[in-house]
Amino acid sequence: MPSPIRGLPRTLGASLGIAVVLLLVVAPTGRAASPPVGPLGLDRALLSNLSAPSVAPGATSTLGFRLADPSWFGNLTAVTLTFQLYALNGYPGDAVGPLPVANAPLLATPTSTGRSVNLTLATLERGTAFAGTVSILTSSSTPAGTYAVRTALSFHENASVYRYESRGWFSASAWANATKGPGGTATVNASLLNVSGILPETAVYVAPSTWPLAIGALVAAGLIVVALGAWLYFRNGPGSRSGAARAGDEPPRNAPKAFGTSRSNPGDSRSS
Repeated sequence: MPSPIRGLPRTLGASLGIAVVLLLVVAPTGRAASPPVGPLGLDRALLSNLSAPSVAPGATSTLGFRLADPSWFGNLTAVTLTFQLYALNGYPGDAVGPLPVANAPLLATPTSTGRSVNLTLATLERGTAFAGTVSILTSSSTPAGTYAVRTALSFHENASVYRYESRGWFSASAWANATKGPGGTATVNASLLNVSGILPETAVYVAPSTWPLAIGALVAAGLIVVALGAWLYFRNGPGSRSGAARAGDEPPRNAPKAFGTSRSNPGDSRSS
């Protein structure tokens, strides 16, 4: 018995074949759902205390952070925190450009080293926080300047997958489109950026290689002054003294958004 397809006229069979191909071509493919928008003002509560002291070429330093699960959420699972070096504001010249550049710094964790690293936690319980660090590695030929570090955070909570990213992941046009509020006001529409919210970001400053020499000269000059003062003291005997309590060291500052909030340079593309 001939099959139904063979029993059809040749022209009709060809038409059906073309229709099937067209359906396969134009049928929409499955797309991942957009992440839910998180509670307003939560962004900085999730990731804070970003600090990265300056480092000389050839030395190492650390980038500190605090990751918290605020009371808005329940327990967070499958937590992934990303740090990525993405742009350089060079010294001298103050020219901003995207990475990679030769001999740029690297970020390092116990499990990986590179321009981008991930830190993972199986669970972060509600109301708790985790303080950690990422190592910053340089070589003697690392170019001096400020290296912008963008951040990203994803986690599961209550059957939803949240995704937070910092300013550096978005192009200038996408950012401008998502920050136009009514009447010219400034706001951030996370839905237009396809994220749950915006994280702060930071930067790593690699000091010029001539700085250690300058600091050494200042220290040497200071020792000379101290030695001279001691010599005069013991030579002439003690005199009147006055002084004031020295203020405490200034705590490290956070850099919520490296290179400012309205970047329009090549380094602010969304490429990873």
